[in-house]
Amino acid sequence: MRLILQVRFHTRPGQSLWVTGEHEFFGAGDFSNAIPLQYWDEQSWGTTIYVPRAAAPAEDLGYRYVLREPDGSVTEDRENGRSVNLAKHEVDVLQVIDSWNHPGFYENAFCTAPFRRVLLAPSETEVGTNGAASRTHSVRVRAPLVTKGQTLCLIGDTPGLGNWVTTNPLLLRRMPGQGAFTADLDLRGSIFPIAYKYGVYDTEQRQFIRYEDGSNRILHDTLAPDKLTIVNDGFAVLPADTWKGAGISIPVFSLRTNRSFGVGEFSDLKLLADWCQQTGLKLIQVLPVNDTTATHTWTDSYPYAAISAFALHPIYISLTEVAERVNHGIVSELEEERKRLNNLQAIDYEAVAAAKTRCLERLYPLQKERTFKSRGFRQFFQQNKKWLVPYAVFSHLRDQYGTADFTKWPAHRECAESDVTKLASEDSETCDSVRFHFFVQYHLHRQLADAVRYAHQRGVILKGDIPIGVHRTGSDAWQRPDLYHMDMQAGAPPDAFAAKGQNWGFPTYNWPKMKATGYAWWKQRFEQLGRYFDAFRIDHILGFFRIWSVPVHAVEGIMGHFVPALPVFRDELAARGIVFDYQRYARPFITDALLAEMFGPGSDSVKSQFLDRRFNGDYSLKPGFETQQQVARHFESATGEESARIRQGLFDLISNVILFDAEGSSGQAFHIRFAVESTSSFRNLDLEAQRIIKELYTDYFFRRQEEFWRERALEKLPPLTRATDLLICGEDLGLVPACVPEVMRRLGLLSLEVQRMPKEMAREFSRPAEAPYLSVVTPSTHDMSTIRGWWTEDRKITERFYSLELGKAGAAPASCEPWIVEEVIRQHLASPAMWSIFQVQDVLGIDAELRHPDPASERINVPANPRNYWSYRMHLPLESLIYAIKFNRRLRQLISESGR
Repeated sequence: MRLILQVRFHTRPGQSLWVTGEHEFFGAGDFSNAIPLQYWDEQSWGTTIYVPRAAAPAEDLGYRYVLREPDGSVTEDRENGRSVNLAKHEVDVLQVIDSWNHPGFYENAFCTAPFRRVLLAPSETEVGTNGAASRTHSVRVRAPLVTKGQTLCLIGDTPGLGNWVTTNPLLLRRMPGQGAFTADLDLRGSIFPIAYKYGVYDTEQRQFIRYEDGSNRILHDTLAPDKLTIVNDGFAVLPADTWKGAGISIPVFSLRTNRSFGVGEFSDLKLLADWCQQTGLKLIQVLPVNDTTATHTWTDSYPYAAISAFALHPIYISLTEVAERVNHGIVSELEEERKRLNNLQAIDYEAVAAAKTRCLERLYPLQKERTFKSRGFRQFFQQNKKWLVPYAVFSHLRDQYGTADFTKWPAHRECAESDVTKLASEDSETCDSVRFHFFVQYHLHRQLADAVRYAHQRGVILKGDIPIGVHRTGSDAWQRPDLYHMDMQAGAPPDAFAAKGQNWGFPTYNWPKMKATGYAWWKQRFEQLGRYFDAFRIDHILGFFRIWSVPVHAVEGIMGHFVPALPVFRDELAARGIVFDYQRYARPFITDALLAEMFGPGSDSVKSQFLDRRFNGDYSLKPGFETQQQVARHFESATGEESARIRQGLFDLISNVILFDAEGSSGQAFHIRFAVESTSSFRNLDLEAQRIIKELYTDYFFRRQEEFWRERALEKLPPLTRATDLLICGEDLGLVPACVPEVMRRLGLLSLEVQRMPKEMAREFSRPAEAPYLSVVTPSTHDMSTIRGWWTEDRKITERFYSLELGKAGAAPASCEPWIVEEVIRQHLASPAMWSIFQVQDVLGIDAELRHPDPASERINVPANPRNYWSYRMHLPLESLIYAIKFNRRLRQLISESGR
């Protein structure tokens, strides 16, 4: 038989199209063996594959189209489910006409899991069709936003398609859960080419509503005996930016219910889903829920420092739901402590974690045998053993050796598979200690999965969060240190929230190694997330373009530079007229005048203890104090303001440079220090040198990297986004390269639009009314103060916002009154963005009785503080919020009036 594959696509000169797939007919998954398509005409490419009927496989054969650019880069189309079954169609000629699916089409968002599973599921209508009894053609088209009581119909200029008569059109049947419509056609007697269009038909009123937009579709074909043509028409051309939803954002740990244990638990999400259903909210967004237990102290409260990218955090477990009925008494013994902790305004992280761990350690020996024999556990273990067993062994060793820093362990510093298997085996002495973590993770899995099912039943989806980094001394780094650059630290350059930049401490990714493994670790991570969440936010998506990389010897983020980045070469400096002096440009600039300015009368003491005088009268740092980490260790036990002042002064001296050496360049290539104009080293250059450095700075940060970073992102993101059917949002805040919006649009990723963090440098505020459709708009995030908290931070900014963004006359109120918060929320609800998501604190801010009396206590994180205690909890329980009938009606009305 002949298989004819045709794809409709208009190419530019130099582009070519290919078809690939896992079966040997399509190259056996090796793109180097992909089948080239031939250019047929301006609108299509195709190929013919001859398959002996006896060799036709019985299974569906998956395939996909790939576009190759003149520079060798490739783009796959977004359609993940393309397949053909040769044995099923007993014809001599099977022709498949496909439409290229651009990842940026809005409609692709509505084909993702949250819309298929939950948000659009109630809209589906079963339709009996009037299709052909015998077929020459079969058509398939998608229209995910067709509402309940409607279906698609097909009308064209041939008798088989009704000759454009709309009174009795050919109705298409809907394929459940796919937003796709299909029909069989008998076009014998038709004269090709055929013009046709899809339309929308009301099945209840039995009337034609409208045609799809755009020009007529044209089908070029020839009829032949024993031939079937399958037409995959992509998406019907209907409005695709009409669906809008509103959601709520809150960390799981911040939830408060009458029955929780001093911290939010997975089971508390059920009550939150009940409240969302009451108010018309369709989405719950949470912070990362992975295990962060590195030290068993409050510093583990940082949710972005997971010791495992896969394990769930034990602090979110409900002890009552773990305990079998016969063991409820063990949990009841903690009732007094539970009430004490639950009544605290903020989380006592250490006390909660310790109490839950003690209880679980008592329940474990009583329930482990039945748990491990259960069908549910066996299924869970088979699905998750690849990460679960090493994580459990790591957790055992962490507790045995008293530290998560595996570089300090007396044994097992390197993760050997044989050692992991031995330590976890049933006949080992460590069996119970290791398998305790199996037990805890299984119950966490059950409780989170149960909460998700409950939310789905109420029409609410869950949005998770993928941190950009992993803990430097966590299970992931212990298992596969080769996937990370352990000598570097991820962070962010200075901004309005952190003048010295941010150093998150995470190792950066070894992307070439990740690529060599087919991004297996990332794909596994996405798969794991998909077991619980419908959508997710990629924290700091800019890290897929480039990451702010801080040497491991540094403390402050200001010491970093972007990786990858095209450096500035010594030859460039010379060509621009700079007589290059390595010591002057690439080493700390320290003079008597600067020391006097920084340390005042104490400068002589600083000189004698920490500095050496150079031959030209300037200074260099003494050996042992040349890096910020060395200085930090020296002052580790020092107390008092003077020690802190000297420590910071030395940090500032070390960062007082113009250029950082590019790794491996032997002093021939450099990265320009961020905010170089703010340094005294720069200010002490002559005016001509300043001008040249400023020009290079602008080129380095805002021009030369753009195409380079775009290519790096398009190398990583497409294979990862294709590996999941979850809705993906990117946190694209900060110093955003110009290539980022274009790449995100190209891949159909939702951007994040924050009113107080405009992406246009000339603007003070972004406007929700101008947000792109594929975006999430929000007035604040967990890294910022709430609307009310921000209102009193800077009176001048508040006045400008009140006048320019709210359009109000006169002086702004001294405090953020409820009507102001409501006005801001209305702005966001009215936005054209697909999603408006609000922190719970901001939503409660519209009600004078329900909101917290102290807005300053509602802030979750302060990015400039590396030792922030993530301890915020709602000040009222969800039960009280559910019974706030008047408020809930008001919120529901706000959401309903906005069309969300």
